[in-house]
Amino acid sequence: MTQDRIRILLTKSETDAHDRGILTVIAGLRDAGLEVIFTRFLFPEQIVKSALDEDVDAIGVGSLIGGHKEVAADLMHHLRENNLEHVKVILGGVIPESDIPELQKMGISRVFGPGAPIYEIVKFLSESVKK
Repeated sequence: MTQDRIRILLTKSETDAHDRGILTVIAGLRDAGLEVIFTRFLFPEQIVKSALDEDVDAIGVGSLIGGHKEVAADLMHHLRENNLEHVKVILGGVIPESDIPELQKMGISRVFGPGAPIYEIVKFLSESVKK
């Protein structure tokens, strides 16, 4: 019996049009065998609706323009409202290290900075998502 593939929703929050990094992550995760659903420019409540519709195991949000703490807080609120606390949430992009403890307290599972190797993202998801 084969194990189901991990399904992850990757998105850019609101109006962050810088997509080179997330496009690289998408290709790498697909090459590693994950099922990737990609959307752009969503507000947190729309991200959660997409996560529900797609029945994902994880959500990855790319942030290169700031506002990541507000987006994370709102996203985690909407996940709790929809009983999706089991969905792992990762952030990627230019996020100051000093913000990471606060993001983790909110429920963000992991933060990956610029240039993070794809194998680290795959390893984290493989170990933390229970199928």
